[in-house]
Amino acid sequence: MKFKKTIYHIEIADMLRDMIMTGKLKEGDKVKEDDLCSKIGVSKTPLREALRVLSVEGLIELIPNRGAFVTQPEFSEIREMFDVMVLLEGFCARTACEKMRPPDFDHLKKLHTRLEQKAEQEDQEGYIEVNNQFHSYVQELAGNRSLNQILGGLRKKILLYRFQSLHAQGRMAESIREHRELLEVFHQRDHLKVEMLMQIHLKKQLAALEEQVQNLETAGEA
Repeated sequence: MKFKKTIYHIEIADMLRDMIMTGKLKEGDKVKEDDLCSKIGVSKTPLREALRVLSVEGLIELIPNRGAFVTQPEFSEIREMFDVMVLLEGFCARTACEKMRPPDFDHLKKLHTRLEQKAEQEDQEGYIEVNNQFHSYVQELAGNRSLNQILGGLRKKILLYRFQSLHAQGRMAESIREHRELLEVFHQRDHLKVEMLMQIHLKKQLAALEEQVQNLETAGEA
């Protein structure tokens, strides 16, 4: 797939992040700059800028004279990020609920319908994409740009682990049930309850991730 020559490093970073999330690039893999530049039609300058962005996120390790290698944050760091997101996303949900107008809810409902479709199709990658759109829209409705920047950065860092959590048995079905509850409470305009449910939703995501990581560690020790 060829991209236009005007592609920016942020777009390249998004593409690389997606490749890591879906397993096209695995932990320990070296990023082959020449191959990627040829594939997406860019020079090495924006690619290297993208790699620096991902190195800050902990997804890429830049080793002098050797190149860029795929890595990932320690799970203890991910757990800390979730602790922060529980508080901030809960606040966003409450504020969005307070400000929400009928057209806003209609759009949120459309996103939820798409999420239901992805869950029915068992499309994990599609589910993650629409789920991010749902949560990002709630943040947008909250109207706090500084908060959006913080949450956006955290969400990108934990995206890899969120994708892995959907492999946990029954997690996607549980997640869509939680979203149904959230949508209903948004519809009721119960801002305090929606804050609580959003926090519970994220805590359950973290619990699923912890279970998945523990299972992988146990399998590695066997």
